[in-house]
Amino acid sequence: MTVYLVGAGPGTADLLTMRAARLLATADVVIFDRLVGDEITDMIAPWAQRFDVGKDPNGRSVSQVAINDLLVTCGQLDQTVVRLKGGDPYVFGRGGEEAIALQAHGIDVEVVPGISSAIAGPASAGIPVTHRGVAPGFTVLTGFQASAAKARIDWDAAAKLGTTLVILMGAASATTIRHSLLAGGAPPDTPVAVVSYATTERQTVTRIELEDLGSAPIVNPAVIVVGPAASLDLARFRSSERDSAAPILSPIGPKDTTA
Repeated sequence: MTVYLVGAGPGTADLLTMRAARLLATADVVIFDRLVGDEITDMIAPWAQRFDVGKDPNGRSVSQVAINDLLVTCGQLDQTVVRLKGGDPYVFGRGGEEAIALQAHGIDVEVVPGISSAIAGPASAGIPVTHRGVAPGFTVLTGFQASAAKARIDWDAAAKLGTTLVILMGAASATTIRHSLLAGGAPPDTPVAVVSYATTERQTVTRIELEDLGSAPIVNPAVIVVGPAASLDLARFRSSERDSAAPILSPIGPKDTTA
């Protein structure tokens, strides 16, 4: 018995891994989240049993305990079971909790990684999360923490890291994040980019400064990027434009010695 924890990637179906696509086409049971779009759920085999366990912050919500119980029940059947999650199962996807619950009942777990929105979101907006001379690293944080969470984010430390901060699930707490980073010493004019619906046709990118974060509502799902790299906009260098533009570097080849 094996349950596959599958990452659906950041949104658009053509960023799904080939392995994930094969599993969706052959699975008997698929249990999927709210952020998995129709373009991807349309790839599920027509005979498969589907369970929508998405958590809607403004409406219906399925508890994690109920999801774990459903996974165990389905995992005990002699069927191919896929647990489909937005992004990557182990990047704020509670994949670890589900794996523990399954293994506790003797059910094997296999993880199929997906492209995390923590990387794809900034990239789709033309923001490299690492960039020589600008950002020596990047730090992925959650903007949402349960009040009972044992490990709390040290925002003072985050403000002083010198890395690109990539914040997931931070739309509702944007004002708190702003206050926390400013209190930690981050300059008010630190560049910020908010990428909503990354990689999809609905994608929007809003570029502001840290002192303005939270002053306007943020559309979910969103990735908040904080740091000097957030000021970069390299998405304009698309292949269609690059073909007609002058080359950045001269091609390497035989030197032309003709007069």
